[in-house]
Amino acid sequence: MAERYIGLISGTSMDGIDAVLTDFEPKPPRVLAQHAAQFDAPVRAELDALRRDPTRFPALRLARLDAVLGDAFAAAARKVMDRAGLHAADIRAIGSHGQTVLHDPDHQPPTTLQIGDPHRIAAQTGVLTVADFRRADLAAGGQGAPLAPLLHRALLASSEENRAVVNLGGIANVSILPVSGQVTGFDTGPANCLLDHWYRANRNGRFDDAGAWAASGRPDPEWLSQLLTDQYFGRSAPKSTGIEYFSPGWLGARLPSWAPERPADIQATLLELSAQSIALALARLPEDQRPVQVIACGGGVHNKLLMKRLGELLDPAQLRSSAEFGLDPDQVEALLFAWLSRERLASRPIRTEAITGAARAVVAGAIFTPPSPLSEPAPESSGLNG
Repeated sequence: MAERYIGLISGTSMDGIDAVLTDFEPKPPRVLAQHAAQFDAPVRAELDALRRDPTRFPALRLARLDAVLGDAFAAAARKVMDRAGLHAADIRAIGSHGQTVLHDPDHQPPTTLQIGDPHRIAAQTGVLTVADFRRADLAAGGQGAPLAPLLHRALLASSEENRAVVNLGGIANVSILPVSGQVTGFDTGPANCLLDHWYRANRNGRFDDAGAWAASGRPDPEWLSQLLTDQYFGRSAPKSTGIEYFSPGWLGARLPSWAPERPADIQATLLELSAQSIALALARLPEDQRPVQVIACGGGVHNKLLMKRLGELLDPAQLRSSAEFGLDPDQVEALLFAWLSRERLASRPIRTEAITGAARAVVAGAIFTPPSPLSEPAPESSGLNG
């Protein structure tokens, strides 16, 4: 069978699903089709409620949301197959990251939770599905994240120069790709999550398109300095974080008294926080690991002001989009989970010890087999209510 895989992810921005259908036979792999599906208003409302206070989100609502998201992931997989003109029999596997709703690797016991029922994905697509990629690493003593450095090493490392890859999702993570030595990586802190929250709270819409609203304000140096004293920024790797930590509550507890009168200045300062925390993390690297080029991917690449500030702060390293290396910045994360599903089917352990702090390599992902033969399509979900 051809080496065709589907990768599915909904990131920490919790806005929708990215799907790619990839053929791994060529080197580098070739994306045959992609699809971006936005969550509808009821799903976004449930995810927002869960993000605001996961400790008070009822189990019944979580179970229903898990099922509804499973249906949404299955629909995205079917859509990307349709766009490629392919059928279930043409696809080796689907790798579904799901939607992270909790990531707390420093708690005892450490926890991470991704939802979007993979049984439903397998049943509704007829394609073997691999999911639950992070908990094996957690069980081995690792952080469970980031996993992206594994793919970045395979596709973007150079034998001639040190490179780094920065993924600008809700949370920012970096992959350190030195010419010699081990590949490492870690979460630096917020990229878009706080920017998106503050924008939604003060403007009509979900995103600060291209950073235009932030550009209308002025960063406040004193408040920025206070934000950068948070203990997470000073921690050594391995480390990972999530929107449970850099949450609306985290921001609300730190808002200055002038916030209601100067909301655009808050946005400008939050953008500077994202840019400076990434740049400071890279500046702390040992000199022999410091990158000559920094390759950016993820939704934050479209925020022109964020990219401008990153480029200025990272100088003399050159900041470039992954598009310049043949990888659409909106496809990289989904491509990761297509690749991880391929590794799982081959029973190849992933070596995350230097990245996540795991005590050993692990075989990541659980396999979910579709019914055989494919049953009738499932009825439309009845939704989150009732």
